[in-house]
Amino acid sequence: MKLIWRLKSLNKYNNWIFKLAIATLLLGFAFRLLFYQSSSFEPNIETAFAESTELSKEPVSSVDISKPPPVTVDIPKPPLAADIPKPPLSADSPKPPSSGNTSKDSLSADLQEPDDETPQKGKCDLFTGDWIPHPSGPMYTNSSCSLIEGHQNCMRNGRTDSGYLFWRWNPRDCQLPPFNAQRFLEVMRNKRWALIGDSISRNHVQSLLCILSTVEQAVEVYHDEEYKSKGWHFPSYNFTISNIWSPFLVKAAIFEDNDGVSTSEVQLQLDKLDTNWTNLYQSFDYMIISTGKWFLKAAIYHENDTVVGCHICPGKNLTEKGFVFAYEKALRYAMNFIATSKHKGLIFFRTSTPDHFENGEWHNGGNCTKTTPAKEGEIELKDLNKILRTVELAEFEKASAKAAENGVNLKLLDFTNLLLSRPDGHPGPYRQFHPFAQDKNAKVQNDCLHWCLPGPIDYWNDVIMEMAING
Repeated sequence: MKLIWRLKSLNKYNNWIFKLAIATLLLGFAFRLLFYQSSSFEPNIETAFAESTELSKEPVSSVDISKPPPVTVDIPKPPLAADIPKPPLSADSPKPPSSGNTSKDSLSADLQEPDDETPQKGKCDLFTGDWIPHPSGPMYTNSSCSLIEGHQNCMRNGRTDSGYLFWRWNPRDCQLPPFNAQRFLEVMRNKRWALIGDSISRNHVQSLLCILSTVEQAVEVYHDEEYKSKGWHFPSYNFTISNIWSPFLVKAAIFEDNDGVSTSEVQLQLDKLDTNWTNLYQSFDYMIISTGKWFLKAAIYHENDTVVGCHICPGKNLTEKGFVFAYEKALRYAMNFIATSKHKGLIFFRTSTPDHFENGEWHNGGNCTKTTPAKEGEIELKDLNKILRTVELAEFEKASAKAAENGVNLKLLDFTNLLLSRPDGHPGPYRQFHPFAQDKNAKVQNDCLHWCLPGPIDYWNDVIMEMAING
C-alpha cells in the first residue's frame, strides 16, 4: 500500500517536471521566434531611413545658383520654329546649340528673338535693316560739338522740326551695339585713321569727331590752304583722324566754288592718282576711301597727258565719252593701287550715297521737304545712283579678290539701303543760317545730298565700329 502511494507520488512529480520542461521549451521557442521577427524588421527600417536621408540630400547637392542642374528627359525640348521663327541659316552660318543640353539657360537661348542675338560672322548683314524709334536721341548736339560745319548745322540754322533725330538703324538679322566712344579710343590708341574722298567724307568725319568729343575734345593739328583737308589729334590716346580732300581719287584740276558753281570743266587725269592721299597712304592704320558724285560733272578726260574725250562739253570738238567711261577707269586704277599695296591695316571702300532731291536737282531748284523716314519701297534709287553703285560694286569685287591674294584687308561699306529711306535727314533749305528770317517765301539753295549733324549719318559709325573692332 505504501509502495503504491510512493509510485503515485513519483508519477505526479515526473508529470510536473515534464510539464515544466515542456513549458520552458515552449517559452524559449516563443522568445526566439519573437526575437527573430523583430530582428528581421531592422534592415527595412534602416533602408527606409537611408532612402529618406538620400532624398533629403539630393536637392541640396544639385542646387547651384551659378549653374542650374541639367534637365534631361523629364522636360521635352520645344520645337525650334514653332512660335518664334529664326532667320534661315546659310551654309557657312554657325550651327545651333546641341540638342543634348536642354537646361533652362539653353532653352532660353533657343527662344531668343533674332534682334536679340549676338552678331555672328557669316550671318549678320549690317546693311539690311530698318530705322526704328530711338527716344533717347543722338549722342551729341550742335551745342556740345563745335566741329560741325555751318552747312550741316541744321538746328543752329533754324530747322524747326526735330523728329529726324529720334531714329536709329536696326539690322534685321542681328543686334548692332551703339557706338562706344570710350572703347573706340582705347582700341585706337597710337593709331591713325583717314577718311579720303569728297564732301560726304568731310560730313562723316565731323560726325565721328562729335561722337568722340563726348570722351575727349579733338585738337586740330593740320589744315591745307583751302581748309579742305584737315587733321585732328586726341592727346590722351595719341590717336589721329585725318580728312583728305580727293573727290576723284585721281589727279584733277577743279574750278568750282563752295556753292557748287563751276567756271570751267574739270580737267581729269584718269591714269594719275591724286598724291594728296597716295603719299600718305602707308602711314595710316585705317582708311575709308570713297568717291562718286563728282564724276557726274562736266569734265575733260586725259590719259598719257593727252585729251581722250569729255563729258558734257558742247562746242569743244571732243568725243563725248560719258561719265561711266571715266568712273570705271579712275576707280579701277585706284582700287588696283590699294589691292597691290601690301598695306597691313584695314581699308574700307565706301559706295556713293543717294540724294533725295525732288522737283529738280542741286542747280535748278530741287528740294527735300520730308520730315520722317520713308517706308520700305516708297523711294527708289535714282538711275544715276544705280549706275554709280553698279560700277563701284563691280570694281570692288575685282579688287577684293586681288587684295586677298596680296594680304590686303579690304572691306566694303555699302550704306545705300541705310540712307535711301532717310529723305528727312538732309539740311534742305537750312544749309544757310535762318534762310527765311527775312522772307518766308524766299527762294534758297537746298541741300538734299549732305546730312544734318546730328543725324542719320551718325549711325555709320555704329556699323564701322562693329566691323573694325567688334567684328
